[in-house]
Amino acid sequence: MRRLPNMGGGVCLLRYAPSMSLPPALTELVTYFEPLSTVRRDFRGAVTLHTPGVNVLALNATYLPDAAPDRLPLVLAWHHAQEMPALVAGTVPLPGQAVGTLRVGTYHPVLGSGAIVVEQVSRLSLPAWAAVLAEAHGTPEWAAPLARHLAARLEADPVWTLLIAYAGGEAVGALLWRAEAAGGGAAHLWGTLDPVADAPLLNAAHELGGNLRASLPDTSPLSVADEVNVFFHLLDQLEKPEQPT
Repeated sequence: MRRLPNMGGGVCLLRYAPSMSLPPALTELVTYFEPLSTVRRDFRGAVTLHTPGVNVLALNATYLPDAAPDRLPLVLAWHHAQEMPALVAGTVPLPGQAVGTLRVGTYHPVLGSGAIVVEQVSRLSLPAWAAVLAEAHGTPEWAAPLARHLAARLEADPVWTLLIAYAGGEAVGALLWRAEAAGGGAAHLWGTLDPVADAPLLNAAHELGGNLRASLPDTSPLSVADEVNVFFHLLDQLEKPEQPT
């Protein structure tokens, strides 16, 4: 999550068959985040997820199969037409301003702090869950919009599970686990107020399915197996393509 301009607009539902041209790590992120998004757009092998009113990076990015320069100006123009930052994600070096990196891979449980207790909570706890997640990413003002957005998408979908980590009765972490059809699960949306809670939170997610695919921010002290770096960059300083007259 990152501070992004408030992107208003009505709900538009566009769904396409999953792109087979993206690297596996990007396909994995798209599979996880698309059900939480508002719009999906496929263009020249790239996949864009657009979610107005929510500041989660992965829900407002174009996932690129490569850094082909002929595609980037067109991606930039589309983002600007939607009045959204031109945020792109890839597994190869990208132009523009770096805003974050995720390490995607398989998480194996490690010894965690016994002072952290992790609980599975109901959908009724979504506002509290969102408040912890938003604060963990330094954007507490986005908690209410995030909770409202996710409420409709999680309500009737049993594959999602909410986890909250507590230290001394105080919430210090939040994670959204998704059950995978082939078994195991995924945790690509989570955050903690204290890195000490990282391991207990992910350990609890692992216990839900036995195998866990996860994304770690570049600041996390933990590691994942078969790690692939996913880079998020802003293209907004690139020169816009000329519009036909």
